[in-house]
Amino acid sequence: MAASKKAVLGPLVGAVDQGTSSTRFLVFNSKTAELLSHHQVEIKQEFPREGWVEQDPKEILHSVYECIEKTCEKLGQLNIDISNIKAIGVSNQRETTVVWDKITGEPLYNAVVWLDLRTQSTVESLSKRIPGNNNFVKSKTGLPLSTYFSAVKLRWLLDNVRKVQKAVEEKRALFGTIDSWLIWSLTGGVNGGVHCTDVTNASRTMLFNIHSLEWDKQLCEFFGIPMEILPNVRSSSEIYGLMKAGALEGVPISGCLGDQSAALVGQMCFQIGQAKNTFILKNWFIDCIILYLCYFNFKKKCSHCVFSDHGLLTTVAYKLGRDKPVYYALEGSVAIAGAVIRWLRDNLGIIKTSEEIEKLAKEVGTSYGCYFVPAFSGLYAPYWEPSARGIICGLTQFTNKCHIAFAALEAVCFQTREILDAMNRDCGIPLSHLQVDGGMTSNKILMQLQADILYIPVVKPSMPETTALGAAMAAGAAEGVGVWSLEPEDLSAVTMERFEPQINAEESEIRYSTWKKAVMKSMGWVTTQSPESEYILLLPRLIPST
Repeated sequence: MAASKKAVLGPLVGAVDQGTSSTRFLVFNSKTAELLSHHQVEIKQEFPREGWVEQDPKEILHSVYECIEKTCEKLGQLNIDISNIKAIGVSNQRETTVVWDKITGEPLYNAVVWLDLRTQSTVESLSKRIPGNNNFVKSKTGLPLSTYFSAVKLRWLLDNVRKVQKAVEEKRALFGTIDSWLIWSLTGGVNGGVHCTDVTNASRTMLFNIHSLEWDKQLCEFFGIPMEILPNVRSSSEIYGLMKAGALEGVPISGCLGDQSAALVGQMCFQIGQAKNTFILKNWFIDCIILYLCYFNFKKKCSHCVFSDHGLLTTVAYKLGRDKPVYYALEGSVAIAGAVIRWLRDNLGIIKTSEEIEKLAKEVGTSYGCYFVPAFSGLYAPYWEPSARGIICGLTQFTNKCHIAFAALEAVCFQTREILDAMNRDCGIPLSHLQVDGGMTSNKILMQLQADILYIPVVKPSMPETTALGAAMAAGAAEGVGVWSLEPEDLSAVTMERFEPQINAEESEIRYSTWKKAVMKSMGWVTTQSPESEYILLLPRLIPST
């Protein structure tokens, strides 16, 4: 075994994958995209008050160092020389906000996590200042004003944390999303650390003009954010700095992408009209995120990215080099995907583990006319209907838990189709296939149902670590590193599993139209809101208040 590992060909590339619930470091062979080794560390979340979600930035940083060290130890046990690691990429949870002291290197407050809801009153106050006929925030950023994005979290910190206020007044404060905090720390911190971010993460702050690819003075003035605390914006693939400590000291950090953009690269979505869907079944976070590559921009000042008329977000997909074009994407989310399965497990008790749903669905192979609309907290895109509530309809005396399990899986797929239909209407480019990744893709029944309901092939990579792979690809392809080719003919080594539609188009359309009929039935259930029934519907990725 060891002898075969010594024969590993080609330079290696590492990737930090820093997510909401864990940190990982993975090492890939740049010639084959083979995952050679990795290590993972869980990250704690803190909930100081209802709706507040925080993390310790120092714990996140320490977890990165631990993952790097442990992975290097594992490579050594496999007789793989870590000196072959030529670059490191960073992928991170998006929008999570950190402010730290550039003199001491200490965080001035916990990281405010992307799903934190404390800024609702801030959002309401700011919304009143946007003219109804000129939503300059959305036109510049592609984003709606929401608790989700970094600008309002930073505004809250400036308004409520004296240590942050004082550091800003004394010109000691630095702001960044998790990528910025990590890169600054890993490249030296107080001893010359590089304060930067990439265009994908910058585009999720609500301070970044996605047309000019620069921090926007008008937006910063609107949110009251001093521009001097913002990181320098770089492309997603270039050398930012060198590791200054640990087993990989001296290795360049040369790739940076927000997690969904990294998965888009890892799925090799390099052509307009390609889309990837990340199915996530983990804790109580995001369920299903779809990015649709819709436009590229060769001229920095050109502003032809696509804006949605159907409740989707416009975001920067990636910019793989300083002199490379920027690509944009439409983003939409299925609000209740993995949560459906958790509801069957925790609320109804018809399954004991999430994995059991595939077995139940396989027993019957049909919902037998049963449709499940999981509008537990209203309907999101493309309906945006807060009065809706979840329903199971089409029940007969023959219906059993297996049919309901099957209907639950179908619900995930029907919701995905609704998002993709909205994307197709916005872009006018029909989707030829859907590329998928994430924990739920191991469910073969779900993947086949998705192909049937979309009536296009669903393609799943045999190597599921597409987020980390995307960060590694960006790092390895950077100018000055050049160990990873992004040419289509050089990417064929990554094998895919393909699910073709197995029903005819007419049946697919009948099932989809019946689903939409069920959706209509779910609307109008809540006619008056009370504190007990209120839900915050800001974005598809946000969870209901509790």
